[in-house]
Formats: sequence, C-alpha cells, structure tokens
Amino acid sequence: ICCPRYGERRQTESDWGKRCVDKFDIIGIIGEGTYGQVYKAKDKDTGELVALKKVRLDNEKEGFPITAIREIKILRQLIHRSVVNMKEIVTDKQDALDFKKDKGAFYLVFEYMDHDLMGLLESGLVHFSEDHIKSFMKQLMEGLDYCHKKNFLHRDIKCSNILLNNSGQIKLADFGLARLYSSEESRPYTNKVITLWYRPPELLLGEERYTPAIDVWSCG
Repeated sequence: ICCPRYGERRQTESDWGKRCVDKFDIIGIIGEGTYGQVYKAKDKDTGELVALKKVRLDNEKEGFPITAIREIKILRQLIHRSVVNMKEIVTDKQDALDFKKDKGAFYLVFEYMDHDLMGLLESGLVHFSEDHIKSFMKQLMEGLDYCHKKNFLHRDIKCSNILLNNSGQIKLADFGLARLYSSEESRPYTNKVITLWYRPPELLLGEERYTPAIDVWSCG
C-alpha cells in the first residue's frame, strides 16, 4: 500500500467529526484497542485503505475516555514518517447527530499498516535478517527522537504498538499513555505505565520522576 509522504497534512481539523463512518466500507476487524475494535476499511471517496479505531462512549460516565482525548491531542501535533498518521475523526452513523453531546461512538481514522510487530513475531512465519532489524531500529529511534524533541513521552513502547507495512516501513502507534514532558520540572508522574516486560528498572522500583530514557529502555 502507499503510505502518506513525510510531512503530508491530514484533513483540516475543523472538518473532523463532520463525516460519518458510512463513508467507509468496513473490510474486517484487525484488532482490539484500549476502548474498542480496530477495523480495516476503505474510504469510498478516495479508495484509500485506512484503520478505524472505534471509541465507545456509552459506558463512559465522563464522556470521552481520557486515553482517547490524550491520544487525539498528542497526535494532532506529531507529523513524522515514523509516527502513525491520524487522518481524521468520524462519527458513528447511528449517532452522528449526538456526536457533540458525547453519545454513542466515534472513530479515529489512521493510515493503514499491514502488520504489528508482535503479530509477525508470534506468527513464526517471518524471519528478520540483521539488516531488517537495523532498519527497524533506526526508524523506531528516529520516530522516538522526534517525539522527545517535541517534549512527549510515549510510555507504552512494545512490539504490538510498532506497526509495519509490506515495504518495511515502521510506525510508532498508540499514544494513549503518552504525556507532555518538561526537563525543567521535577514534578512526579505516575509509574503505572509501560507494559511490565518493557518497563525499565526505575519504574519497577517506584520512581515517579523520570525522563525520556524510559522509552529508550523499552526499545531495547
């Protein structure tokens, strides 16, 4: 598939929420996100393949899930070839009129990537050469360096959050636990982040004042 060019802009943000999910042909479920299913779909207007990440609101007493709000706010500010591109937000077709009232569901529309790294590793069908691994790590570290220079900590780097297309392009995804970081502040952050097997020693020991180094550890 063709991925967006580096620096390509997404749909005007003032238009987000104006389109309904029935503008897409749903091809099938490709995963389960923090707050709903993830679907492979095709945009009826452009023919482009996308991933639709469903966000259900009917069980949320406070409206939008905080992780969804965080992911949207952060991804609006990140445009890099190694960071997944959020293209727009669309409403559920049954609840389009209720979208502004935080009812029903909405969808985050992402560029489509063919695989996640965990799925490929668990399949046992793919063998990565040393050159593949070098390329993946280079792309991953470039994307992570970009995020850190924009003062964001990812805080959930793991194989299932690293996406890969059939051309060997890597994208860092799932920013639901990410947050803004300032090296000039000594404020504490929660240490209940990063999946256990990727969690650095300082978080395991209860440290609440940490730096972008925690993301680098997870990459190793």
